Amino acid sequence: MKRMWFIAALAVSAGALPAVAEAAAAFSTANVNMRSGPSTRYPAVIVVPAGSRVNIQGCMSSANWCDVSFAGYRGWVSGSYLQTTYSQRRVSVGPQYYRPLGIPTVTFSIGRYWDDHYRGRPFYRDRDRWRDGDGVRDDRRDRRVENDRRGRDEERRVRRNAQPQDDRDRNPIRMLMRERCERDPSACR
Repeated sequence: MKRMWFIAALAVSAGALPAVAEAAAAFSTANVNMRSGPSTRYPAVIVVPAGSRVNIQGCMSSANWCDVSFAGYRGWVSGSYLQTTYSQRRVSVGPQYYRPLGIPTVTFSIGRYWDDHYRGRPFYRDRDRWRDGDGVRDDRRDRRVENDRRGRDEERRVRRNAQPQDDRDRNPIRMLMRERCERDPSACR
């Protein structure tokens, strides 16, 4: 009787577990950057060498980007750089092949994805900036900071050059150099 209950419980629990999608195998068609999100604007994680096998975890339906794993890394590669075998021929991974190849359709959430895969990466500390920009780094902010820096440097140069000429002429080293140049002009060229 106990054995029968055990078998019944095992059957019920096995049926209740969600089915885990098996990763589809693909090959990179070129040296391609694996990105930390589904766009070339996200930071690169690693370069996947041409001809390398990757496992496709899923692809987006809205864009031809696939969540892949390679050599212990996880990230996003454009389906245009991935090929797999379908009906005994190599095809580029595209939305028309997702269902026949058993590739699940996935979505991207920067917070959870980066928390799971990139905690130790240098770009992880900027995740809020990436999240707030919908995955796009705020280059305008970076340019403003750079322009401010240039402006401050220019102001310093102007102030330095605006010193009265008399103060510069009183510098003892300059006075010695001027005297030497007056005596021997070839020494100052």
